[in-house]
Formats: sequence, structure tokens, C-alpha cells
Amino acid sequence: MSYRRALIPAAVGSVLITLLLWWAGASDQALQLRGTSRVFDVQSAAELRRWLTPWSYDPPAVLLSDGAGDGDPALSGGGQYAGLYSTAMQIRFVAVFVFFLAGALLLVRRLPPARGRTPATLLALWAWGPVAGTLAVTVSAPWLIASRGRGSFRVLPQLASVVASSGPVMVFAALVTAPITVLVAHTALKGTEAPSRRDVPPRAARLAASAGTAVVALSLVVLSYQSVAAWIQTSFDGGGLLSEPGDLLRTWLLLGGWSGPSTAPLGEWLLYRAADVLVLAVVWWALRLLPGLLTRTTLPAMAVGAVCATVLGLLASQVLHMAVDDTSAVWGPVYVFSRLGEGVPAALTFGVLAGSVALATLRLAGAADSGTVPD
Repeated sequence: MSYRRALIPAAVGSVLITLLLWWAGASDQALQLRGTSRVFDVQSAAELRRWLTPWSYDPPAVLLSDGAGDGDPALSGGGQYAGLYSTAMQIRFVAVFVFFLAGALLLVRRLPPARGRTPATLLALWAWGPVAGTLAVTVSAPWLIASRGRGSFRVLPQLASVVASSGPVMVFAALVTAPITVLVAHTALKGTEAPSRRDVPPRAARLAASAGTAVVALSLVVLSYQSVAAWIQTSFDGGGLLSEPGDLLRTWLLLGGWSGPSTAPLGEWLLYRAADVLVLAVVWWALRLLPGLLTRTTLPAMAVGAVCATVLGLLASQVLHMAVDDTSAVWGPVYVFSRLGEGVPAALTFGVLAGSVALATLRLAGAADSGTVPD
């Protein structure tokens, strides 16, 4: 599929997801109205505000105050900090448009929804939405941190908090955007010869999938173990402005967190480990199929595909957790979805590495890309 044809569905999806996020951010104000308590309980309303706050274009009320604030810069000179907040949100919405456009353009071109690829394209575009959201909040984080008036205090922990804040809103927005993008891509493909699926030697595909999954398992099994995760967070105690990088490293390196069965009943512990196994199973199966689904196995396509596979694995495990957790009975039904979208920064880090390793394994196993499949 040519770039010109792929650009149309990618642009439609980018505009749609940006508008959905804008609408979601604007809805944050509605949760503060008096009648909200008649629809949502207090806990659910607070959780919804937490979801929507990263996409709320209106600055917090504290930034609009021009009065004295006992030396707190966020309360004195509020107009300047409100301006920084507006700049951060402008950068965030532009960035989410650009990042989703870039990923969707690559996916629709290398993974066109034809000849059995439609489900894979749909799932990949859905998974790319949270990734685009994570990249957007990361790019806009410096301005957002500065708007709080405490930009020189614990910069890296603040940055880690912002990076991990895109939350379930991106998952739901991408869930709406992906089918429409695929539908537009189907229309764009009319009148063209749909590229056939490539033949990849099964042994090479399995080796590549196993190598890529091992990279993801490094984060999920080794780095996410309680003692190792604690070491990552506490062993770097440098001084100065960029001290305390532990929180930021955890955000970008850990796909989860687990400990031995002594801290929980064995049955519950095994159930949670089953969710981790599900992540690795989804990643392996996706990487096993990916080389044959792509029109060409280039490094960018394999890297983005592996990132999407890792995010899909995380979403599958989080859905499993939703099925077994009973937090909704205590905190309200909204909390059932509170874990959706967690771990995306680490999925981006290790997904890129997994895709690169899988491609190198394919080449070493003799599955060279002939480049004869038409675009």
C-alpha cells in the first residue's frame, strides 16, 4: 500500500482520536457539577477525574489565582503558570496527533487490512493508541511540570508520574478510533491489488518469536521481581537537580510487579502469574505471525509491531485482572478499569528491543526479506 493511500486512513484516525481526547478532557468540568453525585458515587467521580485530568485543557483553579500564596509560586503569578499549562496541553494534543499519525501510517502501509490481515491491523491500531498517548504526555511533560511552580523539586519523580498518567482514556479512545481507521483503509484499498501474505519458514518465525519474547520476559519476569524492582528504584541516589531517577527507571523498565507466594494465598498467586504468562503468550503468538503479515519485514515495522504486541499482551492481562478482582464492590465500578493502560512506557522500551531482536533472529535463521511483495 502506497504512502499516499495509507495517509488518508492514518489522518482520519489521528483527527478522530485527538477530538475524542479533547472531548474527554472537556468532560472533566462536568464531573465537578452538583448533579454529579446523583450519577456517580464519590469514589467513582474522583477516579473519573483522575482519568480525564491529563487531557483537560482548562488549567486547575489553583493556577488561575493571582493572590498571594505564602511564598508558593504556583499561587502567586498564577497567570504565568496558567499560560505554561495551556502551552503544555497545546503541545500534548499536537503531539498525540503526530505520533498516532506516524504509527498508523506505518501500520496501515505495512499491515494493510486485506487478505486476512484485518484483525491484526485492527488490534495493532488499538494498541498503538496508548503508545501515542504515552509519547505525547512525555513530550509535553516539561511544560506541565513547570506550570506547577515546582519544576526544580524532584524533577525525575514528577516526570515519571506524568509519563504514566495517560491512563484508560487512551485505551477507550483508541478502541473507537481503530475500527474507523480500518474501515477507511478498506475503502482506500479498493481498486488496488491486495498484497498477498509472505511465506516465512516456520522454524525461523518460531525462533524470532522466542527471541523477542525473551526480551519482554526480561522485564516482566526478572526486572519486575520485587527485590530487583526495589533495587532499581533505590540504588541511584545521586545529588542535584536530576537526582532520584528510580521512579523514572521503574516507569520505563518494569512491565509489572510480583513477589513470591508467601505474601498471598497460593491460588491467588498462581492466578496473577497466569496473567503474566498470558502476556508472554500473546507476545509470542503475535511475533510468530508478524513476519508473514507484514508486506516487508523492515526494522521500523517489526519494532512498531512488537510494541503493539506487548501492549496487547498487557491489555489482555489487565482484562484478566478485571475478571478476578473485587475492588468494584469497595471502590465502585469505575475502579474495575483503573489498571487499563498501565505499563505502556515499559512496553514501548522492550517492544522496540524485542522487534529488533526478532528481526535479527529472522535474518540469522535465513528468512531474508526478498522485497518482492508489492506495496
